Amino acid sequence: MSRWTAPPATAQFPAAPQFSAPPAQFSAPPAQYSAPPAQFSAPPVPPAGVVAPYYGPAPGAYPPPGPVPPTQSAVAVQIAEIMVTPPVIRTPAGVLPLAGASWYVTDYWQKEEKIAQWAIVAAILGFFCLTVFSLLFLLVKETRHYGTVQVTVNSGGHQYVAGIPVTDQFQVQQLNNQVNYARSLSAG
Repeated sequence: MSRWTAPPATAQFPAAPQFSAPPAQFSAPPAQYSAPPAQFSAPPVPPAGVVAPYYGPAPGAYPPPGPVPPTQSAVAVQIAEIMVTPPVIRTPAGVLPLAGASWYVTDYWQKEEKIAQWAIVAAILGFFCLTVFSLLFLLVKETRHYGTVQVTVNSGGHQYVAGIPVTDQFQVQQLNNQVNYARSLSAG
């Protein structure tokens, strides 16, 4: 048994009466805005001379009681996923001590030769004009060098190897410079 019942059905509203006089004109056009309101905006700034109310810190803003965690030092150098933040080296596998760390760099280059794209297009288009000679375009080869640089760090009985893909010699030189800087931090 239900105590609540549906509201009674209401009748349709009667049609609005037609006005015989035109609507009144406004004295000025509606105001134009220079831009739509910002979706996320800051709270309004109080006028000069008025002090804004202070509601105190947000709940949970204070750190929990107990020992203070050590402060994070700035990242001195980052080599792929290896971050050197003195006095430690941070890797995805864990944290290694920076003092006495050994750094090694090994680069592995590969060479790939294939028919150039423009030569394939020229051979197809030239096939209709110079049938046999257009096939000579297929002898044009394009050489592309790519490789991987492995950066290995040994410290505290642990080792971490990062494989970094490279496409030119400049990237290899940059990685060597970063590893040399990390070596200087490990020695000092």
